Formats: sequence, C-alpha cells, structure tokens
Amino acid sequence: MEVTNVMVVAAALVAAYLLWFMSISRNLKGPRVWPLLGSLSGLIQNRERMHDWITENLRACGGTYQTCICALPFLARKQGLVTVTCDPKNIEHILKTRFHNYPKGPTWQAVFHDLLGHGIFNSDGDTWLFQRKTAALEFTTRTLKQAMGRWVNRGIKNRFCPILEAAQAKAETVDLQDLFLRLTFDNVCGLAFGRETQTCSHGLPANAFASAFDCATQASLQRFILPEFLWRLKKWLRLGLELSLSRSLLQIDGYMADVITARKQELMLSQRQSHDDLLSRFMKRKDDSFNERFLQQVAVNFILAGRDTSSVALSWFFWLITKHPTVEDKIMREICSVLIETRGSDVSSWTEEPLGFDEVDRLVYLKAALSETLRLYPSVPEDSKHVVNDDVLPDGTFVPAGSSVTYSIYAIGRTKAAWGEDCLEFKPERWMEGGKFINHDQYRFVAFNAGPRTCLGKDMAYLQMKSIAAALMLRHRVTLVPNHKVEQKMSLTLFMKNGLRVHLHRRELGEIVRSVMAGRDAITGDGVRA
Repeated sequence: MEVTNVMVVAAALVAAYLLWFMSISRNLKGPRVWPLLGSLSGLIQNRERMHDWITENLRACGGTYQTCICALPFLARKQGLVTVTCDPKNIEHILKTRFHNYPKGPTWQAVFHDLLGHGIFNSDGDTWLFQRKTAALEFTTRTLKQAMGRWVNRGIKNRFCPILEAAQAKAETVDLQDLFLRLTFDNVCGLAFGRETQTCSHGLPANAFASAFDCATQASLQRFILPEFLWRLKKWLRLGLELSLSRSLLQIDGYMADVITARKQELMLSQRQSHDDLLSRFMKRKDDSFNERFLQQVAVNFILAGRDTSSVALSWFFWLITKHPTVEDKIMREICSVLIETRGSDVSSWTEEPLGFDEVDRLVYLKAALSETLRLYPSVPEDSKHVVNDDVLPDGTFVPAGSSVTYSIYAIGRTKAAWGEDCLEFKPERWMEGGKFINHDQYRFVAFNAGPRTCLGKDMAYLQMKSIAAALMLRHRVTLVPNHKVEQKMSLTLFMKNGLRVHLHRRELGEIVRSVMAGRDAITGDGVRA
C-alpha cells in the first residue's frame, strides 16, 4: 500500500511538472528547451561555436529570445531565465535608458571579486560612479594619450620589431596572437604603473607576474561554467583551478605591493619629476580613500581591460587582411601617403622610428579597417546584466526581476537590420565618408560598450592598435601558414583557439610610393595645387 501511495504521489508530481513545463516552454522562443535541462543541451552541443549559434537563434527569432538554462519551477522565472537580444533599441534601453536597472549583478561580481575586488570593472552603484569620475578626469587628458604613445612606440622599436626581423631573417613562423598579447601587456603595464615587464622581448621569456595574471584570469572565467556553490566548494577545499587562482593572486598582490611601495618612495624623493603612469596620477590626488588596496585594484582592472581586447582585435585584423589584399593595399597607400608628407619620399628612413602621435592620428582608413574588424569579431562577443526590477524592453519583451539579460555584440555586427544586406562582408568603406572616418550609432557598434559605461580607454585602444598595425605592415607582408586552422576560442574574450601562425616577408615599398607619388602628380597636372 505504501509503495502504491508513493508511486501515485510521484506520478502526480511528474504530471504537475510536465504541465508546468509545457506552459512555460510554450512562451519561450529560441533554442529548444528540454525538461529539467532547459537549453543546456544546446549550449553543450554548440560549445565550440557558441557565438554563431546564438546569432542563428537571434536571427530566427527576430532579434530577441528567452530561454531557460535550468527548467526547474523555483528557478525558471528568475535565475534560470535568460533574455538574449541583439536589437539596438533594447541595448540602448539596457545600457542607457534604464541603466540603473541593469547592473553587473551578484553573479558577475562574485566570479571576479577575488581578482578585481571592487574595481571599476567589477562594481556597481556609488562605488563604480566614484571610480568612473576619478578615472574620467585622467583619461580625457591629451598627456595620458601621449604617454600611451610613448610606451607603445618604445615596445615596438626596442622589442617587437627586432623579434619580427629575426623571425623573417631565419624564415621562422611566428604566432602573432601571442606576440600581440605580450606587447599589449607590456604597454598597458607601463601605462598602468610605469614598469616595463618586457614579456615581448628576445626569446619570449616567461614573466612571473604575467603568468600569474593569465592564470588568475582563466581560473576566474572558469567559474562562469560551474554553479556558484560548486566553485565555492572547490575554493574552500583548495581544489583544481581554485588552488591555482589563490596562488596566482598571492603573486599578483606581492608584485603590486612592491610596485606601489616603490612608486610612493619615488614620488616622495622626486616631487618635481613627471610620472606619466596612471598609478602615479591617482597617488598625486592624495585622496584618503586611495589606500593601497584601492590603488592595486585600479591597476589590475586597467590591465585586464586594456590588454586582451586590443591584442585579440589585432589578431583578427591581420587574419582578415590576409584574405582581403585590396584592403591591405589601401592601408599601405594611406600609410605611405602620410609618411611622404611627414618624412619625405626616402623610404629608407621610414622604419628608423615608429609613427608619431600625429602621424597615427591621420590613418583614418586604418581606423576604419580596425573598426570593421571589431564589428565582425568584437573582442568581447557577449555581455550580461542582472535585472533588478521587472521591466519591459522596447520590443515588448517582459524581463522579470532576478533574471539576466545578455546582449550579443557578435550578433549585432551580423544583423542585416542594423548593417544592411552586406553585413557579413569585411568592408572598411562603411566607416568612411568624404575621406573622413564616421562614427556609427554606439548601440549598433557596442565593441567599446555604450551609455554611462562606455570604455574610457577607447582612443588609447585605437592609438595602440593603429601604431602596432602600421609598424608591422610597413616592414612586413604577412601570409598565413598553410593548413593553419583559425578558430574561435569559446571564452569571454574572442581569442583564436590555435593562435595566428604566419610567415613574414619583407615589405617592398618602392612600387607603392611611386604609385602614390604618381597620383599626386596627376592631380597637380590637372591644375590643382599640390
């Protein structure tokens, strides 16, 4: 009798669950939702092509869909429900109109707290606003951009270019993604706290701080895959990547403590000396809230934001120009045209020094090509927000409090409604008008975020990318290693899974220069003054 009662209760529970499941799944668009598992099976099945899978679902659903990651009654309405969108109007609503209703949220903050603390990229509310206002005062200054230019050019001249020259001379292949990661890490550390890490140097040496930073970043990202209770348990038991994370954080803390102590002493001993790094600028403000922990978080947050994003964009840029020689030729003609005006027509002197701040600023077509790269291959393909209060998006989608909203930056760039029928084409010309660079609506082009959290370092990112790209292209022509497979790595940052292995060939500038000069002579011959 007892067994029969148990079976009846179980059958009733199963029936009730299935009725509930059918009622909620009927209202969900997007990937197929299964009992208990929700859309988890689709995520697992498409884990190697996640961004394209999300794009396909969005395209089929008109730009927005909702799904249940875990189809359980006590989770489905809130924590288990995810709204995914690529509608620019929805994105503007989330990032600007109802900004305060869509913070980073507790899940994101818990995952990155050990590495980023309450830094600007891991905080909300008053904590975020205070840091944002303080950082904005520094990032708007021309002197900081010039400082970035000096650090970038120092790395290009002293380490990056010699590595490329040596590889070309020996006919060795190089992994450009690895070199870009090393160079941008050196540059951003130089600007963040004024110390040369020199990870991009002869022999590509290991650097304890860089290795610890890489390990801490990867371990933090792994937390997104696991339920919170599980990674917290692993942290408590000191298992797997959680043990690596704790050890890496000790190394980062020790290194940064030494940097801050040394910089404080330098500032005390040489008050008249100019220090152009971000850490020194924050220290000089002498705010009581700027304790050592805060200063460390400022530097670490800045490094995380400024390193991977630029290097990944450069990797996809060079892969794209190997497939589009016409774009490469236009970029080379622009670089040569600028250098003829600034350095004369003697090409032998062009590679003695990297391009200066003003020269880089004039490379508008190169900026267009980099922007087009970021449109198709954004460094951060998706971003998520927590929903504080019930809300309705502009397209009519209801989002309940406690759920999450993901906007796909990758999908936006591949949407015909936003970019036209040729949205899948690599076409830098869509960023040009009358020979000048044009900015598109920031809610269609969200590679640098938008609204109140728009990237403060956007101009410096372009400066760094343009400087590195111009330096490499001026000296070398790049071809992909035969059979090298370029694939996306499924991560929060759009790395190439296998790197970018290339051959380097010496760039012959003579023909390009003659063509540019002939074009100028033709204009002069038509009666227009040169």
